Amino acid sequence: MFLPITLTIAGASALLTIWLALRVSHLRRLRGVSIGDGGDERVAIRMRAHANFAEYTPIFLILLAAVELAVGANLWLWGIAILFMLSRLAHPFGMERPAPNAFRMGGIALTWLALLALGGWAIALTYLRSAETPQRQEVPVIKAERSADTTRS
Repeated sequence: MFLPITLTIAGASALLTIWLALRVSHLRRLRGVSIGDGGDERVAIRMRAHANFAEYTPIFLILLAAVELAVGANLWLWGIAILFMLSRLAHPFGMERPAPNAFRMGGIALTWLALLALGGWAIALTYLRSAETPQRQEVPVIKAERSADTTRS
């Protein structure tokens, strides 16, 4: 089955992952940090922004694909997916500003909202669909009896 929303968001997530990684690599190169953050707070902040994206995106994509398989592509699902991507884009900009700030707080709040919406939708679909589907009836199994007069060689 073709999942246009999931494919679009997975592709955008791959591009955003590369962008976040490049930001870390660029700053490491400028600061002479080979491994880890080297005690540099700004490198640590960019690393956390990248890691935060990597922590939230897999479960979001799994939920997105599952819901899209269940209901198909629709406007609400596109909206949640776009909301998630905008929130994940805002978050790294907020990480580099003094706290509290709207980018960081809004980024995480909208991420949680998108996950909550998809998670709730997935659970609701499970129970709504099972209520719509009639229960299976057991089909009796007829076993063939072996013939008593079989010859052995």
